[in-house]
Amino acid sequence: QVQLAESGGGLVQAGDSLRLSCAASGRTFSNYGTGWFRQAPGKEREFVAAISWIGGSTYYADSVKGRFTISRDNAKNAVYLQMNSLKPEDTAVYYCAATGVGWATIAVNEYRYWGQGTQVTVSS
Repeated sequence: QVQLAESGGGLVQAGDSLRLSCAASGRTFSNYGTGWFRQAPGKEREFVAAISWIGGSTYYADSVKGRFTISRDNAKNAVYLQMNSLKPEDTAVYYCAATGVGWATIAVNEYRYWGQGTQVTVSS
């Protein structure tokens, strides 16, 4: 079993940066692909970024490519999302998720474990 806990969200202005962290419990977390998703009010949960278990493969949504960077530290059982040049449309609850297998994917329904989410609000 893997439990995930996100942190680092907050209220920022457009153009600012935030770094989200996802802390995982469970010794097998380092073997799993991990992703970040977000959900804005009234919208479906959408893919943001993902990283394979050894970090060799990363994937990004077009809307965040060049602004967000996903990384992981398996020794610390943690995954991070560095978000730069934030825009008001980035406002959402951000969720960390793990697939339960080594590869990562952009498909929300292929993630087995989910955190509770952290709110990111970007004001214009």
